[in-house]
Amino acid sequence: MESVQIPWLTAITLLPLVAALAIPVIPDKYGKNVRFYALSVGLADLALMVYGFWSNYSTHTTKFQLTETYAWMPQLGLNWSLGVDGLSMPLIFLSGLITTLAILASWKVNHKPRLYYFLILVLYSAQIGVFAAQDILLFFLMWEIELVPVYLLISIWGGEKRQYAATKFILYTALASIFILVSGLALAFYGDNFTLNIAELGMKDYPLALELLAYLGFLIAFGVKLPIFPLHTWLPDAHSQASAPISMILAGVLLKMGGYALIRFNIETLPHAHIKFAPLLVILGVINIVYGALTAFGQTNLKRRLASS
Repeated sequence: MESVQIPWLTAITLLPLVAALAIPVIPDKYGKNVRFYALSVGLADLALMVYGFWSNYSTHTTKFQLTETYAWMPQLGLNWSLGVDGLSMPLIFLSGLITTLAILASWKVNHKPRLYYFLILVLYSAQIGVFAAQDILLFFLMWEIELVPVYLLISIWGGEKRQYAATKFILYTALASIFILVSGLALAFYGDNFTLNIAELGMKDYPLALELLAYLGFLIAFGVKLPIFPLHTWLPDAHSQASAPISMILAGVLLKMGGYALIRFNIETLPHAHIKFAPLLVILGVINIVYGALTAFGQTNLKRRLASS
């Protein structure tokens, strides 16, 4: 892996989170200053992405670039390890663009604006962290951090059935996340060398039985997020009850995390198991297309129709 002197990815990932910590002390009686502040942070991080990727990312290699590794919790083997390739880099930019537009679309939020924009900025960092993480525990941590702001943003600023939708969302996604941790640690501990580095996990030679079990665990976790039939029932409720800006992030970024993770872990890390599971994925894909289309036809609520589609 290549290394860079300027920690572009660390700056891009942590800027919204660090900026969010300043929101409680910003003098603002009516929420106007907080709105401009959050939008400025979103635009600044987006500009940092554009400059950092434009000046340092090469399209002539498939290797991970802008890689950074720092010892974070050595006793746990956890490193702050980031990197991007042709799969993750566009998704990081997509996260920045859609989240910034969501901040702009939230301009008229008057109920608890400090908390609202604080959660949006924390969510901003967590999304980028998911796509940039090169350590499986760091990936899991970012995946979990992202759940809390979404739950609160739906439960506080959502529609009439927001509590039901938010609770259903957190139960589905949080319980499914356990499969990421269990499957990831099973792969990390296998063999003579313990490693949490995602690229190194893909280089290990696993028994087919372990690959199949880990693949199934990842498939359940990421299938809920995607979501794949029959793990999809939380989405129409969350989508319809969330405010429009949060629906933008849900549909535009958060669901993409499931597809990204399926490619990164199931296909790249566990290729032998993927060959066995590929026919099942094809069947599930056909069911999703047909069932989703028929369900969308039957919806009268526009948000539920978009969620079904």
